[in-house]
Amino acid sequence: MVIGLAAGTRVVLILEYDGSNYHGSQLQANAPTIQGEIEKALQKLTGERTRIKAASRTDAGVHARGQVISFRTGSALPLKSFVDGLNHYLPRDIAVKEAFRADDSFDVRRGAVSREYKYYILNSPTRSPMRRGISCRVTGNLDIEAMNRACQALIGKRDFASFVSSAETARRKRTVRNVYKAEITQDGDMVILDMVANSFLPHHVRNTAGSLIKVGQGKMKVEEFYSMIEAKTPGLAGPTAPADGLCLMRVNYPGPLEGDVK
Repeated sequence: MVIGLAAGTRVVLILEYDGSNYHGSQLQANAPTIQGEIEKALQKLTGERTRIKAASRTDAGVHARGQVISFRTGSALPLKSFVDGLNHYLPRDIAVKEAFRADDSFDVRRGAVSREYKYYILNSPTRSPMRRGISCRVTGNLDIEAMNRACQALIGKRDFASFVSSAETARRKRTVRNVYKAEITQDGDMVILDMVANSFLPHHVRNTAGSLIKVGQGKMKVEEFYSMIEAKTPGLAGPTAPADGLCLMRVNYPGPLEGDVK
């Protein structure tokens, strides 16, 4: 719930970033990260040392158009100043798109009901300099119809153990997720995997994309894709598609928080 401006409350930001130059969204001691850049910019803007929390963790090289973060601040700066001020201090490949003040009980991660990711596949015999870094290139025709038939196996409440490593399965224990949408569309030579789920496992979308590419290339039958899910065996899916084709599009909450991020 968005509330009126007041010092000592929680601020929520919508971020867009090109993840090419960063070792993921989460803070690391000796590597550039999205969290590190945001926290440095916040300190310059407010004079406060602030820890931020993100709604969805993105890996090294992964992009975002609608990442959501939150933090507490004692600053009484107007929301527009958080947008303009942070964008002044942030590097050009990270931008704050919107800012809100929220009730302190708002949990940016646990409060989210779903996350939307897209994976971009450039299906072209030649490279595209303009789309380098934001897509994974695959040569040879892809069978979009077969890929979409395989996508049907992903929808619903499923155990996605086959889509993570053995180490991650042991660490997380629960690998059940609820996928609301899994669909392949094509726009010219760009093939797009669109996935929406309550949450995702590490490398979940990239391992899904890697397996679907195999289906599209005729290297895996649709029936084999179904069997892979049913096997619930860590490490079966893949290969892991490159990070630069993946983008976090939006994080959804039960009530209104932000306008559409397009």
